[in-house]
Amino acid sequence: MNITKAFLLLFAVACCAVLLSISPALAVDGNEILRQVDRNMQPESYEMYRKLINIEPDGKKKEFVLYSVKKGANKMVALFLDPASEKGRATLRLDDNMWLYIPNVGKPLRITSLQSVVGGVFNNADILRLDYGLEYDALEITEEGETYLLNLKAKTTSVAYDNLKMVVDKKTLLPTTIECFAASGMLIKTLRYSKVQDFGDGMVRPSMLETDSPLYKGYTSVMLWAKIAKKELADEVFTLNYLSKVEELR
Repeated sequence: MNITKAFLLLFAVACCAVLLSISPALAVDGNEILRQVDRNMQPESYEMYRKLINIEPDGKKKEFVLYSVKKGANKMVALFLDPASEKGRATLRLDDNMWLYIPNVGKPLRITSLQSVVGGVFNNADILRLDYGLEYDALEITEEGETYLLNLKAKTTSVAYDNLKMVVDKKTLLPTTIECFAASGMLIKTLRYSKVQDFGDGMVRPSMLETDSPLYKGYTSVMLWAKIAKKELADEVFTLNYLSKVEELR
């Protein structure tokens, strides 16, 4: 065997060794997994009904019923249907900007992602959730048995959580658990998805989301989805002037 052939053989063996040493997880695109998670969790344009329940340490509960619509990756509106004291209120999110409309008040009020219009552990970013892929980049993905673990980093400092650790079921590409961290590394809350349900039209996803936080010991908040359906929506719906008319979409 001449020197050239020997060199090529050694090079080929070295390449094979390097390829075999690479973790299979590196062959998986974390951002593509995240895009699939977004589409599995919600259509591009849709309407939904859900209930929010805040549970205090003594067991006392406060419930809210919301009708919501979303278009694209960055537009969402939620209308309060119940309780009576909240009926007619509406919230609008466009990218990182959020407003609260209160009937009989002069103009919509600016709100922030870390505030909560319903109290409890869910904040406005949780209630007006946009696509995860719009706000986060997947820095790392690892495989753990039947799940992927995505390490997500916020694209901007205006996002509610600086870092997410998302556990995704490999088979369904649906999230099961998400740990939410501040820039300091402090755990803010944990989100747990469960009760996968067929909502029709190919939409099979969790119908329940529970959250708790070390910052609110003993408190729990729950989100229950009753309906999710594709719906074509005009851009006009996602404007401040339309907040008083959201009820007309139902």
